[in-house]
Amino acid sequence: MKQVFLIHAHKDLVQLNALLARLCDPEFALYLHLDRKWQLDPALVDPRAHQVAPRVDVRWGGYSQVQATLASLRYVLAREPDFDKLVFLSAQDYPVLSRDALKAALAAARGVELIDTVPIGPGGWPAAYRYQYFYREGSALPLRLACALANRALRLLRRTRRFPAGLQPYGGSTWWTLSRACLAELLALADARPELARFFRTVLCADEMFFQTLVMASPARERVLGRNYRYVQWPAGAARNPQVLVDADFARIRASGAHFCRKLEGEKSAGLRARLDAGAADPD
Repeated sequence: MKQVFLIHAHKDLVQLNALLARLCDPEFALYLHLDRKWQLDPALVDPRAHQVAPRVDVRWGGYSQVQATLASLRYVLAREPDFDKLVFLSAQDYPVLSRDALKAALAAARGVELIDTVPIGPGGWPAAYRYQYFYREGSALPLRLACALANRALRLLRRTRRFPAGLQPYGGSTWWTLSRACLAELLALADARPELARFFRTVLCADEMFFQTLVMASPARERVLGRNYRYVQWPAGAARNPQVLVDADFARIRASGAHFCRKLEGEKSAGLRARLDAGAADPD
């Protein structure tokens, strides 16, 4: 059955085109969102990918990531009436599996949703501060100052913001693999609860919470596997970005059981890409 790959890209044409070439297959539909602030001639991108419109200016930590993802999902669903899974990728991801092995892995996952869903709060992920206070990352200075003043008032009053009524907050990785049915349920819930968009506009890294929370509030929660099959290597300490993967990481990546690894960068990861390509070559 057809699988859709939705890729969000903001830099590194070499890595992007390598990823698109690896995923090119008659059973795969490729959709690409190019960050609006990336001054790239779209004609330089592999033409086998459908480019999503409109392009959104995505800022780290801000709601713009959620906006871009929702717009991309609506674009895809309007054009792809029949597919099994949508695999959401960063352009800095790369397949660990061959195309045939990836098809088999996705077929084996039919009926389940591959997304990290960790409860936020006591005993879970200690990230409640991300919604308990106001954030406008990437916004104009006046908006960031207004958030700082509001947060100061909350702390003086020893109060915090409450999560939207009736919802349990969940978090996890931005990148996931969800069925068409799950995405339709998610978008329907977002449309039915417009207050969610208003709330999440002032949540820090809303993209790591919005989709997990909506999936777990929908009928799809019964199908959630709780794993996204991505290999990520975090540097020691409180780093906000994953480590760039290189040739020396190959053995760990292959042993991980992941479908994809991230993050890769142009020439720095060229050796790793070559080994992944060689190790995942489909038989003729």
